[in-house]
Amino acid sequence: MGSFIGRDAGRKPLYGVIIVSDLFKLPNSLVSMYIVTIALVALAVAHVAQAQTLCAPEGIMARLPGVDPNSVKTSPIDGLCEIAIGPQIVYVTPDAQYLMRGDIIDIETNINLTDARRASARARVLDSLSTEDMIVFSPEKVEHTITAFVDIDCGYCRKMHREIHDLNSKGIRVQYLFFPRSGPGSASWLKAQGVRCSADRNDALTRAMNGENVQSQGENCEDLAVNNHYAMGQMVALRGTPAIFTESGELISGYLPAAAMLNRLESLKAPAHTPVE
Repeated sequence: MGSFIGRDAGRKPLYGVIIVSDLFKLPNSLVSMYIVTIALVALAVAHVAQAQTLCAPEGIMARLPGVDPNSVKTSPIDGLCEIAIGPQIVYVTPDAQYLMRGDIIDIETNINLTDARRASARARVLDSLSTEDMIVFSPEKVEHTITAFVDIDCGYCRKMHREIHDLNSKGIRVQYLFFPRSGPGSASWLKAQGVRCSADRNDALTRAMNGENVQSQGENCEDLAVNNHYAMGQMVALRGTPAIFTESGELISGYLPAAAMLNRLESLKAPAHTPVE
């Protein structure tokens, strides 16, 4: 409604509502302004309804089978729809004829809108992982949780793990996933597999990070966690290790000393990202 004040004889002013009998008593300029306001509101409502229709999940799923209908959203750009595919955000035309990868940046605020949505998508995927698939070092009182993709032969990964007790003492829970940079079948991959196939994985990881040769216990170990970790790392387009993700899906690239890590985590306690439902 408009912001005018209507008044009838013997009645109190009505804020936000204009009485029809008073409309005709207003100057023509105010009447015109009121009509324009109503028209703009109607257009805005129509625009939202049209956008929701354009990005209807049914039409997009017909061209892209397997897409989660709950992941289809309108994007900040007219004529583009947003889809969360695992931890990735992509954009498609309403008819799913064209798909685009890239970031949408608000030039006025210099905010990367896609990155905020991507972080939420990553957080959702990481939350879906079972701790059985990770190697977890946790303090008694957890203040922060980080999930780190590591390569046993990565120097900075080893440096990070040497500070695991310091990280825990600062209330930081560390969840390890493997990302052997040299790929399947490599020496780093076999070391990760050996750790996963050990009776005490935490101890085995610490020994491996210290340069010890950790042998797989049991020739028939069929643990697939390394494969799954590596596939997830490829999905989020990891460039190196350690790649550390916060609970909100923010990426911290590379090693940080324990004190600096705590400062970074505290600084990221900001308004939450727009959730990907």
